[in-house]
Amino acid sequence: RPGGKIRSVPSALGPVAAGPTVLTLKAVFDDVFAALGEHLDDHLCMRKLPVIARHFWPDGSRLDLTDSPEANRAAIASFSGEDAAAAFIRFHEDTRALFEHFERPMMCSPRPSLATLGLTVLRRPSLSRAMAPLRSLGAHLAGRFSDARLAQLFGRYATYVGGSPYLSPALLSLIWQAEATGVWHVEGGLHRLPDALEKLCRNRGATFLYDSHVTLIECDGGRVATVEIEGQRRITADIVVFNGDPRALARGALGNDVERAAHQTLTAPRSLSAAVWSFAATVSGPDLSHHNVFFSGNGQREFEELRTGFFPEDPTIYICAQDRGPGKARTPGAAERFEIILNAPPRDGGSYPDMEFQTCLTRTFGMLRRFGLTFDPLPGPASLTRPQDFEAMFPESSGSLYGQSPHGLTAALNRPRARTPIRGLYLAGGGTHPGAGLPMAALSARHAVETIVADLALRSTFRRTVMPGGMSTGSATIGPGPFRS
Repeated sequence: RPGGKIRSVPSALGPVAAGPTVLTLKAVFDDVFAALGEHLDDHLCMRKLPVIARHFWPDGSRLDLTDSPEANRAAIASFSGEDAAAAFIRFHEDTRALFEHFERPMMCSPRPSLATLGLTVLRRPSLSRAMAPLRSLGAHLAGRFSDARLAQLFGRYATYVGGSPYLSPALLSLIWQAEATGVWHVEGGLHRLPDALEKLCRNRGATFLYDSHVTLIECDGGRVATVEIEGQRRITADIVVFNGDPRALARGALGNDVERAAHQTLTAPRSLSAAVWSFAATVSGPDLSHHNVFFSGNGQREFEELRTGFFPEDPTIYICAQDRGPGKARTPGAAERFEIILNAPPRDGGSYPDMEFQTCLTRTFGMLRRFGLTFDPLPGPASLTRPQDFEAMFPESSGSLYGQSPHGLTAALNRPRARTPIRGLYLAGGGTHPGAGLPMAALSARHAVETIVADLALRSTFRRTVMPGGMSTGSATIGPGPFRS
């Protein structure tokens, strides 16, 4: 099916999300549709959510954040006092500077480098304080916010790329800016986005083959030559874009000819996995927004348990109340669709025991009951996706949902890039630079296109109008530079 990790599963109320639910940086997707000569808003109904997320703590406190800095300042002043509100404004301005200055040389460049990163900081020394290169995100936030709840809230953004705030670089604080510009809701579910893109591609002559296991990528003279499907069908190809976990190539899952691709993934630690519930039920308790976070009472212990390979006893829990949002009328007591996500360790080669259904059920819904939130009925085993299930869906991933771990200052620079050492083989997807998250995965595809076009220009067989497969190379919207925001 189209969409990859953008999945949905059936429920009594219709499709319920079972993958990513947060859509930010809409301008990235505007650019994708513009590259096809289309307008996104002609194909999808997207609305900006009035509340980015509603946050709950075990002490009964609650905080809503929006895309308005001043509204957030007022909310934080009421939540934690004027000093905390002033600290937030400084944090917001610093992360905005980081985002603006690292967008072009890092996220929007297919070949970022440590030298470019260093030069960016040298030109604006104030960025050094904001990025705190010698501190983890957790330590950096603890120094900025005297209220541990706010440090816990903004530290959670490390999990967006599969990391722990106590091991990830402070530079990841800029992820806040992706949400601060607005979080969007796709009417009918996020799966409508890949569905719309698939339709546009079909209309332009692309063909899709689903439910087909790729068993081999073969080379001839060091260049990609054929793709083998199900050990029987062979497709001749001089360009292949692989958007699975790059480690599958390095581990030989697609044959010896392409093992040299993404070789660094063999030794790089893996990012986090998840336990994901997708179901319909009637809910009672605290009023939920579309996106909600229920925080652990001990964040440091939670991430230490994850680091050592165990499912936390007191986890932080994210809930998407899929049927709540702009323009949605809610009937009290009526059943609704929910996706619940908890961080979980990757399988790490199977050295840790598989997560048991009853353990997941007890820790998830036992924790939520302590917040006064209950669901009726509770979901069954078919509603749960665990690390071992993700490993089966995404081969050689160890269940990791974000590829390599983001831990360490230069981790972002060590991700596989679009171009591989094998001629004609290119990479895209969340396991490839610039990393995890829907906008970043879309940018990785743009990097792949730019790289393919550049390589084709060096070949005598280059045709300026069409690439194999029917993709136009003449779009003025494809090229290095920041997306419109």
